[in-house]
Amino acid sequence: MFLGQLNTLVVKKKVEFGVYLDGLHWGDILLPRRYVPLDAEVGSSVSVFLYLDSEDQLIATTEKPLVMVGQVAQLKVVASTKVGAFLNWGLKKDLLVPFSEQHLPMQLDYSYLVYCYVDRSNRIVASSKLDKFIGKTTPSYQPGDEVHIMVTEPTELGYKAVVDHQHWGVLYKDQVFKPLRRGYTTKAFINKVRADGKIDLLLEKPGYQKTLSIADQILQKLTAANGELPLSDKSEPEAIYAAFGVSKKVFKQAIGGLMKDGKISIEPQKIVLKQS
Repeated sequence: MFLGQLNTLVVKKKVEFGVYLDGLHWGDILLPRRYVPLDAEVGSSVSVFLYLDSEDQLIATTEKPLVMVGQVAQLKVVASTKVGAFLNWGLKKDLLVPFSEQHLPMQLDYSYLVYCYVDRSNRIVASSKLDKFIGKTTPSYQPGDEVHIMVTEPTELGYKAVVDHQHWGVLYKDQVFKPLRRGYTTKAFINKVRADGKIDLLLEKPGYQKTLSIADQILQKLTAANGELPLSDKSEPEAIYAAFGVSKKVFKQAIGGLMKDGKISIEPQKIVLKQS
């Protein structure tokens, strides 16, 4: 079992104010009545999040927080006290960021990127000092692998991002066709894992299959638009991305293949579907 994460536990006993779950070596754990599923019976399993209540007692809930231990999220400060800042993470008890774990002093009603972890006193807390936790393990990805990313800040090269809550990655400028805000999350693809452990990211799946997929989309849109689209190999990258969500390079590869196959013609301001 893991504190601050989802666990599947067995209902051990039903009481008026909820049910007790079998916490194994942790003892019985209360799931308050308001969180008990209607079909919960003694011996059935329930997926719960384990955390400490306001009296530091272990408790379970079926509510899912906005962040779990081992994850990064952007959360809003809802209180500032003598022990630190408290963030809204979707549970009744707010999430503490001690002063020592604040990269910059946190202000009320502002949102910050934080990493959630269990500290030495067994409390679930958060830190905005991401470098203490991210990039500490060696990535084991292959080119083309799909990952989850969260943008942290713009750089001279493009955008810095957290990959799968564990590693640092970079989205280069030629991969991005609109401004990305801090905390923006999306799927991405591995381009290369560098010797220093940092990752070069792509927003598009690399390889031939991606080009094939876009070619199919182009043909479908041409058919729906009576055989013409106001895009060509001369169009702006932003216009292409808005229409198909791909780079100009991938789009040009796709329409080049379609023209070679005799399915379309390419004009300066548009592409035209050829009649079969």
